[in-house]
Amino acid sequence: MCKTKKATDASEPRPVLSRSQRTRPSHSPGAQSSSLSHSAIPSSSNPTSDLYTSSSSYTKATSSGTGTSISSRTSLSSLRESLPENPHIYHVSEIRAATNNFLAKRYSSSSSASTAACWRCNLRGRDTVVFQRKFRHKIQTSQLKERLSVICRSHHMSIIKLLGASVSGDHIYLVYEFVEGSNLVDCLRNPRNPSFTVLSNWMSRMQIATDLAHGIDYVHNKTGLNLSIVHNHIKSSSIIVTEPSFNAKICHFGTAQLCGETEEEVAVETDTSKRETEIEEITEEANASSLRKLKRSDSGDRQFEGVRGYMSPEFRSSGVATQKSDVFSFGVVVLELFSGEEALKYRFDKKTGNFVRTSLMDTAEAATAEGSDGLRRWIDRRLNDSFPVDVAQKMIRLALDCVHVDPDKRPDMGRVAGKISKLYLESKKWSDNVNIPTGISVSLAPR
Repeated sequence: MCKTKKATDASEPRPVLSRSQRTRPSHSPGAQSSSLSHSAIPSSSNPTSDLYTSSSSYTKATSSGTGTSISSRTSLSSLRESLPENPHIYHVSEIRAATNNFLAKRYSSSSSASTAACWRCNLRGRDTVVFQRKFRHKIQTSQLKERLSVICRSHHMSIIKLLGASVSGDHIYLVYEFVEGSNLVDCLRNPRNPSFTVLSNWMSRMQIATDLAHGIDYVHNKTGLNLSIVHNHIKSSSIIVTEPSFNAKICHFGTAQLCGETEEEVAVETDTSKRETEIEEITEEANASSLRKLKRSDSGDRQFEGVRGYMSPEFRSSGVATQKSDVFSFGVVVLELFSGEEALKYRFDKKTGNFVRTSLMDTAEAATAEGSDGLRRWIDRRLNDSFPVDVAQKMIRLALDCVHVDPDKRPDMGRVAGKISKLYLESKKWSDNVNIPTGISVSLAPR
């Protein structure tokens, strides 16, 4: 059998070198392998490659050519490829070149309701999506690098991976991998055909709810980092649904930490700007006792990013994002997922001449109070009334617990993910039992 040059070099032992050409074996990491293969490591060569060569020679000699070395190196290679990559620090010139100096057509499918500018482009040979965001609070460069390093090393199948970032002035450009799919808004409410949805069965929506719950649970509890991570951008337009299994992936992971939207930055900023935001002049002595000094959070001047309908009450009042506010947003998305309706709707009342605000939380609460009949009317009609009612009741009740006014009474995402997994299995069992048999043909032609 013919051998290639590389195979010949790897299998044949190298000649023994003289004493002057040998390295000191006590300090060489490959000394043991060299003595076993009757060869030494030249001081002028690469110690790593020599170590692999001598180890492979010894393995071949002791295993009678079974190929153990090749399989082990293959498994190590596959393991190395599966590990998260180091974060990429992009120069702003790379971002400008990829986006045609930010004049390229903006990409909106991944987050149609996001206020951040977004472009789909190719960076360093990868299909990516770039989000331009403004720093809410300035972060030190060392702290930004540390956070970028730990966030980019996080990985979950329900989270779109952050590849790296670039900073230019007051803006940060977050580079995410591109995922083919459509956002949840378009899947639920197609503007061209409102009566159609690709999520036409119960299991497709349970799959999305399960993926979201486990993805947010990973963000909150299972990253393995010494960093309390808050997502702060959970909404239906930031969720990508992929085919063919209708798996859900969450966008904007790490944005809150890298843009200075977390509680730590808000507290620091409030303390440092206290003198500027306090009202110290009181014109009326009579009302002096009833007036108090107003901090920035009370003055109404605080600017923070949020989408109406997904913001918890405490987030609307303070602008501070917490994990409990993420749980609230998740509950709203679940209600939206199973009803097919928007989180907030405004309809015109002809009698009063005013617009009446309708919230999904209010309608869901009223539907559950009416029992199974009310719930069946509330669930998306495009499911054709084909779903396990008992599971639907538990799902909606769990979502209402997530949107509780008191943040302390909202469940932890670990508990939520466990309950939804159990409900998913119950739904799967129901789906298997009511599955319509295939292979039956029906003909309406005359016999």
